[in-house]
Amino acid sequence: MKELKEIYRSLGISEQVFTIGEEILEGLRERFDRIDEIAQIGQLKVLKAMQENQVGEACLLGTTGYGYNDIGRDTLEKVYASVFHTEDALVRPQITCGTHALALALMSNLRPGDELLSPVGKPYDTLEEVIGIRPSKGSLAEYGVTYAQVDLLEDGSFDYEGIRKAVTPKTKLATIQRSKGYATRPTLSVERIGELIAFLKELKPDILCMVDNCYGEFTELREPSEVGADMIVGSLIKNPGGGLAPIGGYIAGRRECVENAAYRLTSPGLGKEVGASLGILPAFYQGFFLAPTVTASAMKSAIFAACLYEKYGFACFPDSKASRHDIIQSITLGSAEALEAFCQGIQAAAPVDSYVTPEPWDMPGYDAKVIMAAGAFVSGSSIELSADGPLKPPYNVYFQGGLTWPHGKYGILKSFQSLVDRGLVLC
Repeated sequence: MKELKEIYRSLGISEQVFTIGEEILEGLRERFDRIDEIAQIGQLKVLKAMQENQVGEACLLGTTGYGYNDIGRDTLEKVYASVFHTEDALVRPQITCGTHALALALMSNLRPGDELLSPVGKPYDTLEEVIGIRPSKGSLAEYGVTYAQVDLLEDGSFDYEGIRKAVTPKTKLATIQRSKGYATRPTLSVERIGELIAFLKELKPDILCMVDNCYGEFTELREPSEVGADMIVGSLIKNPGGGLAPIGGYIAGRRECVENAAYRLTSPGLGKEVGASLGILPAFYQGFFLAPTVTASAMKSAIFAACLYEKYGFACFPDSKASRHDIIQSITLGSAEALEAFCQGIQAAAPVDSYVTPEPWDMPGYDAKVIMAAGAFVSGSSIELSADGPLKPPYNVYFQGGLTWPHGKYGILKSFQSLVDRGLVLC
C-alpha cells in the first residue's frame, strides 16, 4: 500500500483523495466480481467463435485493391455473427464511425415513403441530421422518409399507448437507442429492449427493429440480437474494438438487412465482395478478442466514478447502486467551471497528450459548445478513458472508458483532484 500511495502522489493525487478512493473500493468487491464473471463468459464466447470459424494466420494478412476473396475480412464477419447470434454481419474499416454505421443501416433499409419510428425519444445528437430533424444535405427527410417519435414516460418507461398510436402502415423501421447519449434517461437493458421489440412486432410483424448498440456490447450476458432485433449497430472505437481497432463499425443482423447495408456501403452489384482490409485485420481480431475484459474495466471505472461523486453531493446517472447496461456514466457538475475542471483532470491522466488542456469548441453535429477529454491512442476512441459534455445547464459530464481498471481508477481520482484543487469540492 505504501508503494501504491507513493506512485499516486507522484502522479498528482493527494493522500486524502487516495484514501477516499480506497475506502470506496472496499464496498465494491462483490459488484466487481460479477463484472469479472460476465467478462469471463464474454471472453469464452469470442474464443469459441474464433475457433469454430477457423481463424488462422492467413486471416491476419489482409488485402489491397478491390479486396476480392479476402478470407480474413469474411471470417471476421462470421465471427461477429457467431458471437452476436445473427445470420450475417458487416464489419469494415470503410465504416468511419458509429454515426456512419447507423446512417448506413437506416439508409439502406428505408425507401421513399417509409416512416422511421423512434419509440424511445429523441436519438443521439449526431443522428438528428441523418434523419432530418435538423435539416442537412443527404438526410433521410430529403429522400422522402418521414419520422415519428414517442418519448419515454417521466419514469423512463415505454409509452406503449403512444407507440400503438404511432405505428402505421407506413412504419417500416424502429430505431432503438440502447445508451442514453446526452440525455438523463435510463440506459435500456437487453431485457427491456426485448420487451419493446416484442410489442412492436405484435403491432406490425414486418417492422424492422434496429438497435443502436454503441457502448453496450459485452456489458450483459446477451445482446439485443438475441431478443429479436433485426439489426444491431456499433462502432469499433467503442466496446467491440477493445481499444486496438483504429477505425471501423459493424452491422449485424438478418442477412437481407446486412446485404442491403453492404450494397449501400460499396455499390449495387458489388456489396460485400469488395473492400480491401489492408493491414488492419490483426487489430480488428485482437481487439474483439480483448473486448469483453476491456469493457469490464470500463464498467468498473463508471461505477467507481458514481460512488465517488455521489459521496460529495453530485447527482449521478445511473446512480451508484443501479444495474449497468452500458459503459457511460453521467455526472451533473452544476457549472461550466466544474465541467471544464473534470475534463481537464481526465486529460491530465491520459497516456497521450496529458500536457494538453482541453477547451470547449463548436463540434460538428452538436447544438452547443462541447468540451472533450480524449488523450487516447486512437483519436476519439471512447472505449479509452475519456469524458465530454455540452457547455449548457445542468452541465452534465459523460465519462466512459478505461482500457484497464487501474487507469480508469486513476483517471477518476485525477478528475476529482482537479475539482478539489480549484476549491469546487470540499473534502
